[in-house]
Amino acid sequence: MGSSDATAPQGFKAGLEDVIACTSEICFIDGKQGRLLYRGYDIADLAEHSTFEEVAYLLWYGRLPGEIEFDAFLAGFTGSTELPLETVMILRMFPKAATPMEVLRTAVSSLGHWDPDSGNTRLDACLRKAVRLTERLPLLVTSHQRLRLGLEPIQPIPGKSIAYNFLYTLHGSEPDPDMVRAFDVALILHADHELNASTFAARVTAGTMSDMYSSVTSAIGALKGPLHGGANEQVAKMLAEIGDPAQAEQWVLDKLAVKYKVPGFGHRVYRTEDPRASVLRRYAESLSRKAGDTRFYEISREVERTMRAHSKVYPNVDFYSATVYTLMGIPTELFTPIFAVSRITGWTAHILEQWANNRLIRPRADYTGDVDLAYVPIEERRA
Repeated sequence: MGSSDATAPQGFKAGLEDVIACTSEICFIDGKQGRLLYRGYDIADLAEHSTFEEVAYLLWYGRLPGEIEFDAFLAGFTGSTELPLETVMILRMFPKAATPMEVLRTAVSSLGHWDPDSGNTRLDACLRKAVRLTERLPLLVTSHQRLRLGLEPIQPIPGKSIAYNFLYTLHGSEPDPDMVRAFDVALILHADHELNASTFAARVTAGTMSDMYSSVTSAIGALKGPLHGGANEQVAKMLAEIGDPAQAEQWVLDKLAVKYKVPGFGHRVYRTEDPRASVLRRYAESLSRKAGDTRFYEISREVERTMRAHSKVYPNVDFYSATVYTLMGIPTELFTPIFAVSRITGWTAHILEQWANNRLIRPRADYTGDVDLAYVPIEERRA
């Protein structure tokens, strides 16, 4: 019996941390300076001035649109604002125990069967698929949520934004404009983030020349894991557990004393504050004051203050998004599906980029097992 590390690749890093896997023009992260760019545009600038639909155009086409072409682009979205009847039937068939992410994974896979461009691999057809997926993921989430509450799904209003229709089809009433804008900004901030686990999964599947729906389903499967999606769900649970701003400091100190990882802090890439957290902090404050309920925001500020004083980690995008979504009346179990509602634009942009210059993604493994073992007949083996 023996073992060997003779095949170990040079520069091996567990989890492929900081390993360059491809070139891309979609997203740039400067982890030291805390900057995030989409196609060269700073995320703070886009959050201040743009819309989620315009950012989708930017990610897919590589530039911001002119007024006339953007109007035509939005008209294309209007044609995708309903779910296929067959998909709604599938949503009605899920068991009550099915989680929203499980439902989203299966429902997205099913959408490909009723896509009129199914099997068409031309660029224009793939862009239409990206539009349909971007419009329909929110409806999958809100329709299933209403069904599990014993309510009927609500049809979206053509011509309204994705942010508006998500809140409208979830709650069944016209959403507050400030809530719509805050949700739109949250969608912009989550739209892409380079080669995170779900995006890499999408590109790996796309690299085999599989179809877009399979690639997106792979991404959703990766996002479902608690080490990728779901962190803002844990933040919401943490805030509820703390309950009172006066209790926040001691709660954090107790957790740090036992090496507990406080949710919503730290990031594999950023060495300073996540720039998306900076934007969401402002919306968490403004929405809290408008709602007359600042408890979660005040707890968040105390948690952040204590973490800054006693650790070297900073808030990430999940930390304040939990407060923003809670103020919108969004159930905690929908926080991760909302991540997918936004990230579908980045996933599809990366799929298109992968296909534009495709090479099968096939890394190597560092083998650490036995070598040169001799086969022994079964009757001669000792248990």
